[in-house]
Amino acid sequence: MNTGVISPRSRTAALAAMTENELDVLVVGAGVVGAGAALDAATRGLSVGLLEARDFASGTSSRSSKLIHGGLRYLEMLDFSLVREALKERGLLIQRLAPHLVRPVSFLYPLQHRAWERFYIGAGIALYDALALSGKFGAGLPLHKHLSRTEALRAFPGLRPESLVGAIRYSDAQVDDARHTMFLARTAMAYGAHVAARTEVTGFLREGRRVVGVTARDAETGAELTIRARTVINATGVWTGESQALLAGERGEFRITASKGIHIVVPREKVAGHTGMILRTATSVLFVIPWEQHWIIGTTDTPYEQGKAHPAASGKDVDYLLAEVNKSLATPLTREDVQGVYAGLRPLLSAQADSTAKLSREHAVGNPVPGLVVVAGGKYTTYRVMAKDAVDVAVQGLDTRVPESCTEQVPLLGANGYRAAWNRRGVLARQSGLHVTRIEHLLRRYGTMIDEVLGLVAADPSLGQPLPGATDYIKAEVVYAASHEGARHLEDVLTRRTRISIETADRGVAAARVTAELIAEVLGWTGAETEREIALYEERVVAELNAQEQPDDATADATRRTAGDVAPLAATL
Repeated sequence: MNTGVISPRSRTAALAAMTENELDVLVVGAGVVGAGAALDAATRGLSVGLLEARDFASGTSSRSSKLIHGGLRYLEMLDFSLVREALKERGLLIQRLAPHLVRPVSFLYPLQHRAWERFYIGAGIALYDALALSGKFGAGLPLHKHLSRTEALRAFPGLRPESLVGAIRYSDAQVDDARHTMFLARTAMAYGAHVAARTEVTGFLREGRRVVGVTARDAETGAELTIRARTVINATGVWTGESQALLAGERGEFRITASKGIHIVVPREKVAGHTGMILRTATSVLFVIPWEQHWIIGTTDTPYEQGKAHPAASGKDVDYLLAEVNKSLATPLTREDVQGVYAGLRPLLSAQADSTAKLSREHAVGNPVPGLVVVAGGKYTTYRVMAKDAVDVAVQGLDTRVPESCTEQVPLLGANGYRAAWNRRGVLARQSGLHVTRIEHLLRRYGTMIDEVLGLVAADPSLGQPLPGATDYIKAEVVYAASHEGARHLEDVLTRRTRISIETADRGVAAARVTAELIAEVLGWTGAETEREIALYEERVVAELNAQEQPDDATADATRRTAGDVAPLAATL
């Protein structure tokens, strides 16, 4: 079976293939929607290319709340069809498409008022469960349950007793967003797509008004590329405005503004709880989400007008989250408890006045000029629907009959046989010599692709050792990130293939050197290049920590910009 290995060699081959032959579909942007669109098009039998200017999921798709959910807030808006659609996707991901990456998580909704709030919130969550059960993939998660204050405090001992009169427990799901997006790209490659990260689009090829391809630049070598395609899908998310500007003489289909959301990560032992929690704030909701040995707490929702490449959390952002969560905690969290912080941008869109785009509250697909499709907006959970909608519009411009989308039936790499592999985790532990908890960790990250990781350990037993500075991981995982998962730089490994950068108190600095030395051989780095990667990563950490001491977005962004990029881009995308 083709396991979609994204290696340095396969990247070179992919770029060569894209420049030599006209593609049916070229997707620009390898966030979750772009990677999903590449998989959708490839599984329809089309020739497909996928380009990403930075790393897979390096933008919004690695900086979410890491939830797969229907969206309780949309019930208050009476948007039942949107919630039902998202709940169907949640069920698909848990049961068929990615059970190794998406798993159930329970949440506690503390109640502060007797009678009316229990009735109002309870009715909404009951409807949430009913909408899930009404679909084909709704079963499998526990139904909601009403709890007394005593029962709620048993489930979440870290709550202040006076902050609630009771609670409702309900279920949703969570995902490692960056790994899921990377698996989408790998699965697309397994079905024949040509995939290359660190390749920025610098312009569109035109014949008259029609887009017939792109010009691009290999950010690793500086090589200029020309890639022809019968149709191009622009899935650049928050950079949609900038990519539309490359269409000289054309008005963009969508107007995009950015909203910043930040999250903090604290050690699990700092908050006593056996479930997640959702809290009401004055303007939105706040999630406290279990994340292995940590909690993720977020998010914010504020207008953002600074640079989009590296959005930074300010001190104001961090203090806001701490203040809000501390309203409910018996033992308040402090700045010293925060081990990780990340910030992401949501693309907020509206159609131009004369646009004929298909708009919904969640996503939009437009066709501003022949040969170009633009998809924007949406939420992580419904990425597959967005991808399908974009490819549906794209194939209308092809002069051949194209099958309907089949991604509802296409598990991601690592999904097939996952439950059997989980049941055999004790056997895998004995065979590999690793502790069963290590095997469980690997299964949740790789699914049945665990055999490839364990193959590295079998060939070199030293790779089964814990990674110094980040002992939740083994050395084989960082080697595999470079040899199979398309990681090109140290920061790709520490921030997206693993989550060491937000899971360790030093933001991954202690693990940086040994990680760089392990992947240097795979990527062919010289000693000087290895030292440069370490220095750039350390610069990034210092800049981010300093940004988190700044009072506002402008000063935080300016501080974050003091760190250099591992592969600077020539254009603005």
